[in-house]
Amino acid sequence: MLNVLVAAVTLFSSVVTPAGWVPPPLPADKIVIDVVTINGTGCRPGTAAISVSPDNTAFTVTYSEYTAQVGVGAKPTDLRKNCQLNLYVHVPQGFTYGIAGTDYRGFASLAAGATGLERANYYFQGNSPTSYVSHNLKGPFEDNWQFTDNIEVGAIVYKPCGEDRNFNINTELRAGVGSSDPKKTTSFVTMDSTDGSIKTTYHFSWKNCPKPKN
Repeated sequence: MLNVLVAAVTLFSSVVTPAGWVPPPLPADKIVIDVVTINGTGCRPGTAAISVSPDNTAFTVTYSEYTAQVGVGAKPTDLRKNCQLNLYVHVPQGFTYGIAGTDYRGFASLAAGATGLERANYYFQGNSPTSYVSHNLKGPFEDNWQFTDNIEVGAIVYKPCGEDRNFNINTELRAGVGSSDPKKTTSFVTMDSTDGSIKTTYHFSWKNCPKPKN
């Protein structure tokens, strides 16, 4: 049975909730997310699926053609793959949302000396993108991997109440030859999933919006 590499990286120091802070109740209505556009060398249209958890606490992205590779059988353009998703989240009235944390999962097969990279950022339409957060892998490695990024409660960016703004996600995978022999080995990093077991999970942080003034 494969072990899972887990690396927890906390953005903006550590995950801390202010004293007395109480999260708002979760929206009762079912959350629906539409894929407005999908672009990138790692995700042709139709190769990324979105699913919202039944309790409205998170949504997942599952890819079916997202692999970066180098070495035997790989083309020069295969060493870097990226995906840009533009999503419209149908938010229930009286609520807005931000992203409290993200779990990235995948698989890598890296020869001794080879390297792998996963990095991502996201932002609301009209806002500045968050800084890219990168995670590195080093060969020899052949296993599942998982990286978790969490955001401090006070640093979560929320969609402005009452405004329609799409949510943009940028991800990237890279495979590097390093000191390995590309004529004898193939190394790759992937977020592909044929059975839905490999997916990226974005955790919602919900907030109540003030009622409109009459």
